[in-house]
Amino acid sequence: MDPRSLLLIVVFLAILAALTPPLGKYLADVVEGKRTLLSPVLGPLERLFYRAAGVDPAREMGALEYTLSMLGFSLVGVLFLYGLLRGQAVLPLNPSNAPAMAPALAWNTAVSFLTNTNWQSYSGETQVSHLAQMFGLGWHNFVSGATGVALAIALVRGIARREASGVGNFWADLVRVTLYVLLPIALIAAVILLATGVTQTFHATAVAHTLEGATQTISVGPIASQEAIKQLGTNGGGFFNANSAHPFENPTPFSNLFSVLLILIIPSALTATFGRLVGDRKQGWALWAAMAIVFVGGYLVIAHYEQVGTLVSAPNFEGKEVRFGIPDTALFTTATTSASCGAVNAMHDSMTPIGGLVPMLLIQLGEIIFGGVGSGLYGMIVFALLAVFIAGLMVGRTPEYLGKKIEGREMKLAMLSILIAPLFILGLTAISVVIKPGTDAFANQGPHGFSEALYAYSSATGNNGSAFAGLNATNDFWLTTLGIAMLVGRFLMVIPVMAIAGALARKKRLPVGAGTLPTASPLFIGLLVGVILVVGALTFLPALALGPIVEHLEMLRGRTF
Repeated sequence: MDPRSLLLIVVFLAILAALTPPLGKYLADVVEGKRTLLSPVLGPLERLFYRAAGVDPAREMGALEYTLSMLGFSLVGVLFLYGLLRGQAVLPLNPSNAPAMAPALAWNTAVSFLTNTNWQSYSGETQVSHLAQMFGLGWHNFVSGATGVALAIALVRGIARREASGVGNFWADLVRVTLYVLLPIALIAAVILLATGVTQTFHATAVAHTLEGATQTISVGPIASQEAIKQLGTNGGGFFNANSAHPFENPTPFSNLFSVLLILIIPSALTATFGRLVGDRKQGWALWAAMAIVFVGGYLVIAHYEQVGTLVSAPNFEGKEVRFGIPDTALFTTATTSASCGAVNAMHDSMTPIGGLVPMLLIQLGEIIFGGVGSGLYGMIVFALLAVFIAGLMVGRTPEYLGKKIEGREMKLAMLSILIAPLFILGLTAISVVIKPGTDAFANQGPHGFSEALYAYSSATGNNGSAFAGLNATNDFWLTTLGIAMLVGRFLMVIPVMAIAGALARKKRLPVGAGTLPTASPLFIGLLVGVILVVGALTFLPALALGPIVEHLEMLRGRTF
């Protein structure tokens, strides 16, 4: 491991850790409805939204009503975006004359942005109008991220409250997170990205004259504003097909590091928010430490194997931008697949077999390191409940988490939430590799072709959105099944989580006793990391052995795919 790679991860984690407490406190104040620095400016606008929608922000919702409100809002959102994409050819702000999207592609895209996945089976610069980019895709980038935070806060309230029937108000949480958190940070981030060279214009193209005297037409558009929220909201959908590997989206090493920080800052800060809301900041740092341990491990493995390279290229620079090199590429790859963002600054399909295995595994672990905005926190809490349950079995006592008994009902719901994703990832992958509409999309055969399919369904179900670019997932089979996987990964997994929130909110809080497991200790952090890795390994190791692991072994024998 070269010194620059080690220095990069140390400096980055130090910056992330320093920003986590202040933003975490601000998030806690926002979701609790407390006065903040922006209240004089945004308070009237917030109240206007409530009056227009007929919403009483102080009215508490039970877990069921909260979930149904989220599902109803999501249904309206996906129908709106589908209609916009189907009708963009006749709507304004379409300087590139983008045609109406085909029904299957519009369905896939609408579901993708609804679920915070942002899987793109199209070229954004030519197939989506500026109107659809800003008011369709951009709008979903905000509200899908805010929805994830709202769901996480509802679960935290369930843990923090005592014998309560409510877990908050979905509409108030949605509005507050969007207005007070995502909008102002995205605005500041867009200005910073503009300063680094990211483009922002309503024009469709720019004309350049090359040194050879040729004329080149270059696609441009409102990129900086889209880039800011796609990273901040862990959405990942790029304006360009090349995503953050394109110099108009990510022009410099500074913009690259800033983008990685944007991806992880809210998921990281939410651990501090969790600590504040439950009244014990050490609990938040314990979750943060578990996330950071797995994150650093993933980064080091990717950086090492890409530097070692392949039999053909050592180090492996294939598919990477010379602006960033291997360390910055490894950091971006680890962050985007840890945080369900899916933006890419290099082609994951061109990585070494083990370098490609790690981002795939980070997604398969449940997108909890650090996870998407909100979804990472509630996913990690589910694993924490599993960890205390296992610890309780070891010592022969009823497990507790922050004073709440974790009983059979909560564990059944937790396991249901954890097992839904593997069921669809592995099931859909198995179908895709044995039927012609599935195998027609493979650019490679053998283990690498299998990896393309496994990565695609992991990414869709994990609401990540990145891909092994060799997969041509544009026929109706792939568009439909990937859309189903995205819906499952977002909504079927969160329904058990919200049921846990409601169940925990109704429970009494027990006093700390001699037999209570400390859940902020190094021992528990190690147990939590172990549970995450063991569950992931037991679930996905056989499938990974058929793909990247066997490809790595074959590469050592001199055979490539």
